[in-house]
Amino acid sequence: MPHPFTRPATLAAAALLAVLPLSAISCSAAQKAMDCGTTAVTVGTDVGQVGSAYNNANQDPAAAGRALAKLKTDLDKVGKNAGNTDVAKAVTDMQTQADKVQQAVDANQVPDLGPLGDAAGNLTKVCAS
Repeated sequence: MPHPFTRPATLAAAALLAVLPLSAISCSAAQKAMDCGTTAVTVGTDVGQVGSAYNNANQDPAAAGRALAKLKTDLDKVGKNAGNTDVAKAVTDMQTQADKVQQAVDANQVPDLGPLGDAAGNLTKVCAS
């Protein structure tokens, strides 16, 4: 069963990409908006892959680890390039949630992916404002 955050986060990111170019005032604002929108889509895709991998862990147990590692790598890249403090804070929150998922996996527990999805949704909101 897919996680409830996968579809809404993806739809929100797609809507964000459609609206951002229309709302940008200057070239630099347009570039920032596109960068943030691209970030939201990348991270939303990564979160969806993490959820999918955990749903199918019985078929490919290593896929979940790979998906989580990719998300963490992408978050590190985004965090280093975040020029906006709100975006940086949202990325830090996502990193915290990804770490909690990793800790649960390391402890052989089933991770709660809901907070990770919520953090992805928050990043999308920050990018839209």
